[in-house]
Amino acid sequence: MTLKVAIETYGCTANQADSDIMRGLISRHFELSSVENADVVVLNSCGVIDFTERKIIRRMIELKNKGKKVVLAGCLTRISKEALGLADSAISPDNLDMVVDAILSALNGRKLYTERRFIDKAELSSLKCRLRNNAIAIVSISEGCLGSCSFCATKLARGELRSFSMEKIVEEVDSAVKNGFREIQLTSQDTGAYGLDKGKAMLPELLRKISEIEGEFRVRVGMMNPQHAVRILDELIEAYGSEKIYKFLHIPVQSGDNRVLEDMKRNHTVEDYVEVVEAFRKSFDDVLISTDIIVGFPTETEESFWKSYELIKETRPDIVNITRFSPRKGTPAAKLKDVPGWVKKERSRILTNLMREIGLENNRRFIGKVARVLVTKEGKNGKNLARLDSYRAVATEGKVGEFIEVKIKDCRFNYLVGSPL
Repeated sequence: MTLKVAIETYGCTANQADSDIMRGLISRHFELSSVENADVVVLNSCGVIDFTERKIIRRMIELKNKGKKVVLAGCLTRISKEALGLADSAISPDNLDMVVDAILSALNGRKLYTERRFIDKAELSSLKCRLRNNAIAIVSISEGCLGSCSFCATKLARGELRSFSMEKIVEEVDSAVKNGFREIQLTSQDTGAYGLDKGKAMLPELLRKISEIEGEFRVRVGMMNPQHAVRILDELIEAYGSEKIYKFLHIPVQSGDNRVLEDMKRNHTVEDYVEVVEAFRKSFDDVLISTDIIVGFPTETEESFWKSYELIKETRPDIVNITRFSPRKGTPAAKLKDVPGWVKKERSRILTNLMREIGLENNRRFIGKVARVLVTKEGKNGKNLARLDSYRAVATEGKVGEFIEVKIKDCRFNYLVGSPL
């Protein structure tokens, strides 16, 4: 009887790209299955906050109680002793090429594949088995980062920056486009740092080479930190000038107070963030700005919080990912006195209300306009997800993978509503 294996993925797009590689490797030896029918579940985990870790541990217990073997993959393999102890086998992000061995060891004798290694995941791209339920292909360009954020456990799991082969990345994008994928999501822990481990910031060059690929498609550049974006700002904006690059910028500021940013060891200032945002807005008619804010960091005072509030009010990002600070074991910030939960909750509520208000005001200016969009995902209630050239979300009818003309009829704080012409 053929062994049935399923993958369950949590967390970021980097994890989703890792799952694509593991799915391809698994399919060569075992039958890919739903979780319900699987003998072994590869659980690709996320450890960004404590809440997520607890959720995944509960899921592991649930799966094991159903008689399934669990191979733990992803970030928790390096940062959670509890999760590691529950696993029948484990494989860290830089050992995913050994996933078949990990599955066999889960059945025949527990073994952990968590030693530090460097594998160029772009070299493994030909093995990827992507799910064909949308028009999106995720492409990893690097792993790890150059940062030392005092609150972040991802660095403990993913390590120092290792940039993947530019040639192989371009080949992967070309292959994905030829296979019908129309939205390419470039992912890493910090896209702006791409190439710095090799002595040179190479993201603008990578974007230029990808833009030269034949075909009609769009590229979403993943998160980049302000300190790297500001150093390559002119080259970056020039590369973004290609019609194939979404005018989308995910640039996490995390706090509006430079003193708190120093405590977070973020290596950038509020002014760096503002400079990048203003430069992009001056360069493009419509640019979608996304940022991240942590509320309730241990050294965030009431004054610090209101500085964050005013920064969001002034720079008016379209998306604000708000996270309540959660201590992560092994990080410097975990040793600091935590802010009471009710304070974090209240600050999060205030910032969320502001973000919704700004998002609605930003989107209202599109009502009545006609735009060309790329339909990327199936949605609900007869509406699919489409994207403007700025990556602004549009709910509309249309076939996934096609570019269509729509008229914007309505909006919410986080998306537009359009009708095909």
